[in-house]
Amino acid sequence: MNAEKRFEIFARLREHNPEPTTELDWSSPFELLTAVLLSAQATDVGVNKATARLFPVANTPQAILDLGLDGLKAHIKTIGLYNTKAENLMKTCRILLDRHGGEVPQTRAALEALPGVGRKTANVILNTAFGQPTIAVDTHIFRVSNRTGIAKGKDVLEVEKKLLRHVPREFRQDAHHWLILHGRYTCVARRPRCGSCVIEDLCEFKDKVEP
Repeated sequence: MNAEKRFEIFARLREHNPEPTTELDWSSPFELLTAVLLSAQATDVGVNKATARLFPVANTPQAILDLGLDGLKAHIKTIGLYNTKAENLMKTCRILLDRHGGEVPQTRAALEALPGVGRKTANVILNTAFGQPTIAVDTHIFRVSNRTGIAKGKDVLEVEKKLLRHVPREFRQDAHHWLILHGRYTCVARRPRCGSCVIEDLCEFKDKVEP
C-alpha cells in the first residue's frame, strides 16, 4: 500500500469519527490504568460495569489498597480472571505509592515494570492518558492492519512498528482508536461489513464480503 492511499484511509476515518477515544470509562490516569488492567480477555462493557461499582468507592492506589484483596475482588468478580487481575492491581498500587508518589508514570519502562502491564497496555496509557502518539496493537488492530494492507506483519510488534513508520504524522495520535473501533464494529473477524465500510474502495483485502 502506498503513502497516498494510507493518507486517504486515515482522512476518511477522521472525517467519519473526528474525535475517537477509548470506550472504557475513566476520569484519571489511574482509573484508565485500572480499567485497562481489568480489560484483558473482557469486554469494555463488562469492565465499565465493574468500575462503575469500584471507582465511587476506590479510585486511587491508596484507596484500592485500603479495600484489601478480598474487598477488591468483591467489586470486580464479574470480570474474567478477576483473581489474578486483583492481585496484579494490588501489587501495582503498592509500587505506584512506593516508587511514583501515587501517580501513574509516563514512561514505557516504568509502566511495563508494573504487574500485569505489557507493551500494549503501556501504549494505551501513554496514548490515551498522556497524549503520546503510540499505537497499541490488539487483535482488532492486528486484523485490520493486515487485512486492509495498511501494515502487514506476522506479529503485533511488527505491525506496531510498521504503523508507527507508515501512518502519516497528523493521524498518529488517533490512529489507535480509529483502527480498534473500525475492527470492533466494521472490519469484524468472521464476516467484515464491507458494504458499510468507509474505506472499502481503498482496502486491499481480496475476499471482500458483498452486502
